[in-house]
This record gives sequence, C-alpha cells and structure tokens, in this order.
Amino acid sequence: MAKLPRHQRVVIALSLHILRAGVTRSGENRVDTVEVRLALRCLVPHSPERWPLDLYWDAAKQENEIGRAQGVTAAFNGIVRQLRRAGCYEEISPL
Repeated sequence: MAKLPRHQRVVIALSLHILRAGVTRSGENRVDTVEVRLALRCLVPHSPERWPLDLYWDAAKQENEIGRAQGVTAAFNGIVRQLRRAGCYEEISPL
C-alpha cells in the first residue's frame, strides 16, 4: 500500500464512514445529502475510475427503495475495490 499522508488517510476513512452510513440508511430514505456529496468529492482524487462514485450518487437519488439500496450498496463496494486497488485504503480489522 502506498504510504499516504495521515490527513489523506483520515479523509478517505471519514468519507467511507459517511458512505457506509448512507448504505445503511438507503433502504429507508434517499441519501443524496450534502455529506454524501462531499464524501464522494473527497474520494475523486484517490479513485482511478470515477464510475462507482457517479453510480453511488445516481443511486442515492432514486425514489425506489429497493433499487436505491441495491445501487448504493453495489456502488459502495465498487468504491472500496477501486481504493484498495489504488493502494489508498486498507481495512484493518480489530483482533
């Protein structure tokens, strides 16, 4: 994993925390909020491909609960995969 400055690692972790919370809430409500938009914007420089970020935002706005939840979840997984592949994120699980 590329050694990113601490502030960038914190921004990535906080952004993913916000997006993960959006995944949790997406089955009940739209999640196209200012926080989600900012989190996605903060990840743009770290994501090699932009499509999962765009997909998350598009899904977050959907009115259909099932489609929104499925779209946001798939997009979130794509975002995490992109960041891992770029060496910008490594999830550390507690022992």
